[in-house]
Amino acid sequence: MANPAPASTGGIAITEHRLANGLRVVLSEDHLTPVAAVCLWYDVGSRHEVQGRTGLAHLFEHLMFQGSASVSNNGHFELVQGAGGSLNGTTSFERTNYFETMPAHQLELALWLEADRMGSLLAALDDTSMENQRDVVKNERRQRYDNVPYGTAFEKLTALSYPEGHPYHHTPIGSMADLDAATLEDARAFFRTYYAPNNAVLSVVGDIDPAQTVAWIEKYFGSIPGHDGKQPPRDGTLPETIGQELRELVEEEVPARALMAAYRLPHDGTREADAADLALTVLGSGESSRLYNRLVRRDRSAVSAGFGMLRLVGAPSLGWLDVKSSGDATIDRIDRAIDEELARFAAEGPSPEELERAQAQIEREWLDRLTTVSGRADELCRYAVLFGDPKLLNGALERVLDVTAEEVRAIAAARLRPDNRAVLVYEPTNADDAATDEEDAA
Repeated sequence: MANPAPASTGGIAITEHRLANGLRVVLSEDHLTPVAAVCLWYDVGSRHEVQGRTGLAHLFEHLMFQGSASVSNNGHFELVQGAGGSLNGTTSFERTNYFETMPAHQLELALWLEADRMGSLLAALDDTSMENQRDVVKNERRQRYDNVPYGTAFEKLTALSYPEGHPYHHTPIGSMADLDAATLEDARAFFRTYYAPNNAVLSVVGDIDPAQTVAWIEKYFGSIPGHDGKQPPRDGTLPETIGQELRELVEEEVPARALMAAYRLPHDGTREADAADLALTVLGSGESSRLYNRLVRRDRSAVSAGFGMLRLVGAPSLGWLDVKSSGDATIDRIDRAIDEELARFAAEGPSPEELERAQAQIEREWLDRLTTVSGRADELCRYAVLFGDPKLLNGALERVLDVTAEEVRAIAAARLRPDNRAVLVYEPTNADDAATDEEDAA
């Protein structure tokens, strides 16, 4: 193992190690409370999948909780929760992560569990567990996407925003057809390729003894072999703007008309991305935002209006606009109001008060996240996996607070334009039926 890197001179203390098999380890000591967080990021997400086999990254998020050589079935949950800890896993376009927060004296258990499934999941992966979790994921898709109002909006807008064949064209949930088509051997090959120590970052944060923690990590992870078969993700490069408005009408049984739009924004990790985040915060974050004040308070054409940012590293980020209409308000009316507000913002930029408020809001959210050991562990993994350096965490807030009002205005003028968005318009199919039912009831 390489010698630990020195702790950073300011902010959160960080030390780094690397095992001989390639596992990157990031530690941060904090003795304020007797808890420890373990976070393991694998550099694999839906962008690594190939056409016809989408959804494998998310399927594995579930399979990783279905037992390994030493832990059967639901044992991972039972052991962690029985020790007073909490745990979960998530999948995104760009990574899959697993995490536990434990009483400090139970840290070794969490490390052993993560190492056991990294090193021996294939010993327990069989047709039964595969079919079981395939059904679980398909049911999750039904409950979260297919059978809820506006549930497929994210999927539809992603497909509109990124062209066919682009690695971000499909979402992590995958398609029903691809989930059905995935074989046990597909799953085993996927695991061997991506669930290797040299494709992962392990962070441990909290009330830890660094030397003992490193010794445990060496003991449990050190013998797991690396894997050199991983191919880099496909190129996600696209022009800065879409070049036209892409619009799709969706007629479904939804409670109200809605307009949702995705704007192509700069890649995460850039100063321009921070400026875009501030622009969206001023325009659409909370009840003091410009779009909320215009659409909900003034025009009363909407019951909600929000504008947020999906930050991405391997492809352009997305600015996500979501407006639900009020009463009989038309989408045309909402459209015009949005374009007026965005044009005004592009011309004038934020006021000093708006910029200060937006920066304070982002600062509060960031500090809230870093208050918990689990939040810090996750961010350390994020900066290590996506940007190559966990110590970048310590300057993240300062970079946002350094952005000027002119930079915010300029990015809005360049990107928040009608020819740089994909739009979904929802029209309820049950409006006439609902009116008839009300007349019948009367």
